[in-house]
Amino acid sequence: MKVIAIIPARYASTRFPGKPLAKIQGIPMIEHVYRNVQSSKLIDEVWVATDDERIRQAVSSFGGKCVMTSPTHQTGTDRLAEASEHLAADLVINVQGDEPLIQGTMLDELVRPFLDNPSLEMATFKTKINNVEDVQDPNIVKVITNGSGYAIYFSRSPIPYNRDNREVDYYKHIGVYAYKEKFLKKFVTLPQSPLELAESLEQLRALENGTNILVIETNHELISVDTPEDLNRVSRYLDIAKELGK
Repeated sequence: MKVIAIIPARYASTRFPGKPLAKIQGIPMIEHVYRNVQSSKLIDEVWVATDDERIRQAVSSFGGKCVMTSPTHQTGTDRLAEASEHLAADLVINVQGDEPLIQGTMLDELVRPFLDNPSLEMATFKTKINNVEDVQDPNIVKVITNGSGYAIYFSRSPIPYNRDNREVDYYKHIGVYAYKEKFLKKFVTLPQSPLELAESLEQLRALENGTNILVIETNHELISVDTPEDLNRVSRYLDIAKELGK
């Protein structure tokens, strides 16, 4: 099975224009993401998918592979699907370009279930929420799963609703995905579903169309970069990790 990772990267971010080229400890963020994905033992190729020449040049400058895609895509998944049309693969990993702390070992955790289960079409991650405030934050997507680890629902609201204040674990969804290539092609042709539109969460389209999504629990630490302040958080994390010899 050939596995490729595609990193969708846009320059024209509303909240943080030029985000993929923002420097973290002197290195463009897109290079941090690319190098970390490359450290996976189970991913055969890594590509950046972009619609911006500046990003393409930056990727080429550090020896990375880049594919140009349409500037009209509404979502990163649409960009991923277009890029995958030019790249022969059985399994496509979607890693956002604003995840500079992504780790190859984490991505290997995502790939392995597909090696064991040929019928699996889609998988993603969750991690336990330890900060109570995050449970109420609509910018942090929560997920609940069944006993076999497959998603029941994703929501910006706290799920489950804890009516009697019992001791309940809440899980944050981490937006890194693996798709069987054939399923990815099908997925982007499906119309947006009612729950997807209500929550503004693409993965609900898959659930509403009957797709089982495996959700793998991980303990890996990620800091998504949405603002310039997040860059400082990532830099501090890397400094601490270096001091601890990680």
